[in-house]
Amino acid sequence: MYRLINFFKRNRITSLVIILLIVAYFFCLPRQLFKDPTATVITSRSNELLGALIAEDGQWRFPATHTVPEKFKICILQFEDEYFYKHPGFNPVSIFKALKSNLSSGDVKRGGSTLTQQVIRLSRKGQSRTYFEKLKELILATRLEFRLSKDDILNLYASYAPFGGNVVGIDAASWRYFNRSASHLSWAESATLAVLPNAPSLIYPGKNQQQLLDKRNRLLKKLHENDIIDKLTYELSIAESLPQKPYPLPQIAPHLLQKIAKTNKGERFKTSLKIDLQEQANTIVEQHHNVLKQNEIHNLSVLVLDVKTREVLTYIGNSPTGKTHQNSVDIIDKPRSTGSILKPFLYAAMLDAGDILPNTLVADVPTQFGSYQPENYNQSYDGAVHANEALSRSLNVPVVRMLQEFGLDRFYHYLKQLQLKDLKYNANHYGLSLVLGGAESNLWDLCKSYAAMASTLNHFNANSSQYFTNEFTQPIFNAKQSVDFGKLIKEKAVFDAASIFLTFESMKQVNRPESDESWEYYDSSQEIAWKTGTSFGFRDAWAIGTTADYVVGVWVGNADGEGRPGLVGVQTAAPILFDIFDVLPKSDWFATPYDEMFEVSICKKSGYRASSVCDDTEMKYIQISGKKTGPCPFHKLVHLDASERYQVNSSCESMANITNKPWFVLPPLQAYYFKNKNPFYTPLPPFRMDCLESSGVTMEFIYPNQQSTIYLPKGFDGKTNELILKVAHSKPELEVYWYIDEHYIGNTKDIHDMAVMPSPGEHTITVIDALGNELKHRITVSE
Repeated sequence: MYRLINFFKRNRITSLVIILLIVAYFFCLPRQLFKDPTATVITSRSNELLGALIAEDGQWRFPATHTVPEKFKICILQFEDEYFYKHPGFNPVSIFKALKSNLSSGDVKRGGSTLTQQVIRLSRKGQSRTYFEKLKELILATRLEFRLSKDDILNLYASYAPFGGNVVGIDAASWRYFNRSASHLSWAESATLAVLPNAPSLIYPGKNQQQLLDKRNRLLKKLHENDIIDKLTYELSIAESLPQKPYPLPQIAPHLLQKIAKTNKGERFKTSLKIDLQEQANTIVEQHHNVLKQNEIHNLSVLVLDVKTREVLTYIGNSPTGKTHQNSVDIIDKPRSTGSILKPFLYAAMLDAGDILPNTLVADVPTQFGSYQPENYNQSYDGAVHANEALSRSLNVPVVRMLQEFGLDRFYHYLKQLQLKDLKYNANHYGLSLVLGGAESNLWDLCKSYAAMASTLNHFNANSSQYFTNEFTQPIFNAKQSVDFGKLIKEKAVFDAASIFLTFESMKQVNRPESDESWEYYDSSQEIAWKTGTSFGFRDAWAIGTTADYVVGVWVGNADGEGRPGLVGVQTAAPILFDIFDVLPKSDWFATPYDEMFEVSICKKSGYRASSVCDDTEMKYIQISGKKTGPCPFHKLVHLDASERYQVNSSCESMANITNKPWFVLPPLQAYYFKNKNPFYTPLPPFRMDCLESSGVTMEFIYPNQQSTIYLPKGFDGKTNELILKVAHSKPELEVYWYIDEHYIGNTKDIHDMAVMPSPGEHTITVIDALGNELKHRITVSE
């Protein structure tokens, strides 16, 4: 050390030069060797390639690999640099042989570069291959050896070596030339790729095939001679043919690729997708698209979520249609009219609030709210229908009446808690049509909401009847992420577990497509809570279903919004949904959340809590919030004579001869429609002629509705048809007297229909029964 210090003191200039050279050597190598843009690459959760977008410079250059496949590693070392793991970045023997050969020939015949030097040369693009540049590469190569391990240097070479055309790197080359990942290449395929970077502009698949074949086979022979491969493997390898042209890269999830490229451009992104499920779903979508396009229906999308992890398992943003039909549009996150797909949320909200019980009877009669008049899809009415049946049959009128009774603002508040991002206006903007498709949403948000409901139920049963605070979180498609459900608390996030369970029980009863009509009779079938939706004008068809493990969502339609006859949820979207469920593992049904329920006596006919006069009851588990619901309003105790054919009272019969009997009685308008579809419905018997009636009498207009505008059609003979006025009366045997604008026009009995020919303009229709009860309606007649 003393001598070294003395040397520096005596030779200050030499010492300074040495120090400067050391510093220059230390900083001569750029921190980042390669700044080339790379392709955006997405893989499945098991690392299979799903798709890639070419780099900005037009090169198929995948992000740098972290491992080099063993076969390619052996081939490239045997072909390019046998002493790679022994030299310090350059090989003096190779350099001497190359120099001797080049000097004797007067031309550059041999390079003598190591793989480390080639990495440096690849990073220093466009540099001439002179001896001076070679010297620079040698110095930089030794510096690289100090910075990186041998394996890291080899990874850089494999990632940035040219393989002909616009293909760079082993990963891109293996897919472009052999349509598989580099780890699955054979010895012949690995040898082919190993010899390509040696002269990529002259020899690559499709160009100078014989030269490429000769180089590959020489390398294979060397592998055999060095006992790396046996004779049989060698013979089979040289018999393999060469690739003739590049393959297109897989496009298994192209719309998810585009979505990821917006935020992770040029990166390798591992998704949560299951490649086998994605490919099966792609096949199903293609099959259905081929059928649907015959009816000019060109677009559809599918989303599959794992309920328990909230991971995206399948992502199909659009059908395999063409540019004319906007195949590049990812419809999964685009707002579309919801149709009836929001109805389960209303049903769950009303259960959660305790406004209804699962089977509560709701009215299904012609209804008008101002200028808004909802209609059922089949344009018929049941009079009264159980709430769960109204949901399972997707009846519009009962649901709108339920929404009106529940309150538009209350329901809107529930929807906002679901975080449906396309609900951009206030509740009054949508009105009562909110539940029938007056609003827009997207497949992503809707599937997220159904998955959150299913997950709420799962977690409640698995965590001592507790709820997670962050249950309604966003799904994820990044395999490196996991969902944070928050902390466990006693309070629900949106809906309580019992309301969700009872909603799913109702959705389970939805009539399946024709091919699955008798699903409950097959052991292989699984229970699925599902719902369809069809928007106004047949522009959007939806089907979303959930089990305890999976949510499947399907949208079908045209991206440009064109409606088509037959574009109905149950006909177009539902078959796809059940085909997807058929390839998913079978799930068990949800466990009953008994801690959020209690058992109570229910009136079978009305679905309300049984009153003291309900004659047909059953014990049912209902949600705890249902405690506040009232007793059955449709059963009353009637007094009959001995024959039970007439109602009587103390004015005409002694108390000893009066029979008291419970009777199920609907309001007149509901009864009018109900008895047409329920032949066993028995109206109240009339009072005996000698009795004084003391009970209330009611009547309601069947047609027209209040404040209606009536258009009188003309027949084939050109004459204007009459307007048929209809009234339902609780005692149809009474006479009813009809007036238009205070002018008497006639009377009816038993069947209260009256044909009139009013003049255009506003009119007041008045009906008065024999007991003096009066009913008025205002209408407008238009020509």
